[in-house]
Amino acid sequence: MPYDPHPPAVKPYIPASAQLPELTLRALIMGTVLGMIFGASSLYLVLKVGLTVSASIPVAVIAITLFGMAKKAGGRESTILENSITQTAGSAGESLAFGLGVTMPAIMILGFDLEISRVMLVGVLGGLLGILMMIPMRRTMIVDQHRELKYPEGTACAEVLKAAATPSSREAAGEVRLEGSSEAKAARQRAFIIFGGFGIGLLYKTLNISFKLWKDTVNFVFGAPLKAGSAGAEISPELLGVGYIIGPRIAMTMAAGGVLSYLLLIPMIKFFGDLLTVPLAPGTMLIKDMGPDDIRSAYVLYIGAGAVAAGGLISLVRSLPTIWNGLRGGLAGFKSGSTGDASLRTDQDIPLKWVAIGCLGIIAVITFATPLHMNLLGALLILVFGFLFSTVSSRLTGEVGSSSNPISGMAVATLLFTCLIFLVMGWTGGRYYVTALSVGAIVCIAASNAGTTSQDLKTGFLVGATPRLQQYAILAGALASALVLGPILLKLNDAGTVYVPAAQVAPHVRTDASKLTETAQIQGPQAASDRATYKVWQKPDTVGGPAGKYLVREDGSLAWLVDPGINGQFHTRPDGSEVKKYDAPKAVLMSYIIKGILDQQLPWTLVVFGVMIALVLEMAGVNALSFAVGVYLPLVSTLPIAIGGLIRWMVDRRNNKLPQYAGLSGEELQAAGDRSSGTLLASGYIAGGALAGIVIAITAGVLTDFDNAMGKWAEAANPFFAGASADLLSILPYAALILLLYWVAREKADKR
Repeated sequence: MPYDPHPPAVKPYIPASAQLPELTLRALIMGTVLGMIFGASSLYLVLKVGLTVSASIPVAVIAITLFGMAKKAGGRESTILENSITQTAGSAGESLAFGLGVTMPAIMILGFDLEISRVMLVGVLGGLLGILMMIPMRRTMIVDQHRELKYPEGTACAEVLKAAATPSSREAAGEVRLEGSSEAKAARQRAFIIFGGFGIGLLYKTLNISFKLWKDTVNFVFGAPLKAGSAGAEISPELLGVGYIIGPRIAMTMAAGGVLSYLLLIPMIKFFGDLLTVPLAPGTMLIKDMGPDDIRSAYVLYIGAGAVAAGGLISLVRSLPTIWNGLRGGLAGFKSGSTGDASLRTDQDIPLKWVAIGCLGIIAVITFATPLHMNLLGALLILVFGFLFSTVSSRLTGEVGSSSNPISGMAVATLLFTCLIFLVMGWTGGRYYVTALSVGAIVCIAASNAGTTSQDLKTGFLVGATPRLQQYAILAGALASALVLGPILLKLNDAGTVYVPAAQVAPHVRTDASKLTETAQIQGPQAASDRATYKVWQKPDTVGGPAGKYLVREDGSLAWLVDPGINGQFHTRPDGSEVKKYDAPKAVLMSYIIKGILDQQLPWTLVVFGVMIALVLEMAGVNALSFAVGVYLPLVSTLPIAIGGLIRWMVDRRNNKLPQYAGLSGEELQAAGDRSSGTLLASGYIAGGALAGIVIAITAGVLTDFDNAMGKWAEAANPFFAGASADLLSILPYAALILLLYWVAREKADKR
């Protein structure tokens, strides 16, 4: 769109002349804590299904509620600007979680240890870099192009904050309303819904996973003519909530990809491969002996990865005009960094000189920080791609919102170009795997956080916040979340790690232990049965057994295969206890790109099949990236998302016919749905279910005896967990979740 240097003035809710408490200690602390909580739940989601949902509105509602409770207890009344600061600091965790979850697990998938120092450095540096690079572009994208760039989530969040404004804020805004107004009542109702959803999600997941009152996954395997085909669903509150929030179109498209995998590709491979008498590479066993999950691991994952890579690049190419406009706007922002009326409170940014010093300092740390295995070229690539994609992300977020912003496509492009440069320079060893991934990770996090910062600054622009104070708040929130999310990522991986007896998977393989220097012990629940110290060997190929990390005895014989919790293939420990794994679809894609370019280790035929699927879908007008993610993920993960999307479609179809929505445009109807009661309850489902899943996973090693006892009881005496009717009976509590979501989301007709 054309750049307008003199746009019509926009009047913020709180005028620039008003002086209200804003960056207070309580607002900053509350926002930082909420950011860590929602960051943790978002990390859980991105490891499971490769996507997150915006946390801005839930954080705003919770902040309003907690401040209201503090006032009733005798505390000071909050202002709308304090609520804005809390929301701003709290939104950083979700964007950081996406960037970390998309990239960092790839290091483990490639066979390397994921060091806590590396994860925390990547999170901190990427998060701060994205925020700093967005600051010079604020006036161009948020102020000058206010009417062109809508920033839908930021605008909706501003409406929530304004609707719940306290009396002091309304007085500063020049409004006069009674404390018992309908807006105040509506704010209390929204808070009750989101906290209720959080409690329900937490309780449901705890009873389901810890106490094993019913199965957490229902699955049905078919016979001929769909032999090896299957359909099922993980009946969890968080995936239901994700589907509701992202809406029916994306949810159904993802599920369609899963249907293609599980009801077409897998049965087709089984049909044609049943008569083979030798294993078909890259599989290592006969197809006739494979189940649905075996076929998926050996063949369909590579097809899905090819489709995801192609879909990400296509979405990026489609955005090239926007990328160009964003770059022009970004450069204009840098050139006009000192323009505007800095005497106005609402037009004050962090000074540009400190932004430049901060960016240079980050690049210096990236270059010399030992855990990153970085070099000067990698740091320069981060600077170039970081500015490029931070600018693009900010612009795209303004046009299509956070949910449709192709951040993963930008990460794929960064990694592709980085790997190609490394290949030309002959850098193909394991050390350069980590360097390339660190480049991609920091750029991905920077782009993600730049988009989130844009949304927050849009919210602040509409309510009359001070940009400089918002920028301080999101910097603090990003720093705190980065320090917390790294340990959570490692704990989730450790909780799902299985030590598989090497005699079971690689019975005849040996190595020279004298050449191995690293040592390790078994960690987690299995440590009680074996406390010996072993040498560590990274097996690079699949000859004689799977590639990966092995624990080796002094004589060179293999003792254990270390199967990670993220993208691991073994779901049962030697004692028979079940372990939950995380598919991390986009992190797997990153690992495939590195192996495919630097070491040419991919089955390219299968990858090309996936690329063709993406191209055919784009030719048919279907969003290839959403479909491709569905091809890669298990159908049990995408089907519950589709159910949530279906509920959203039914609710919107009904609510949009109500009198209060007559005459609204499609965009206005979408915005109303995004801040509705159903969205708040779904957000509560997500936060409660995901946090329960994290706590249960982390404490599994401590509560092993309790978990085993509950498992034995459920297998022996609980028909909802074991037996011929367990799958059908387990659907009943899930149906109650669905019905509650539909009932709460239904609105009453406005009779005024």
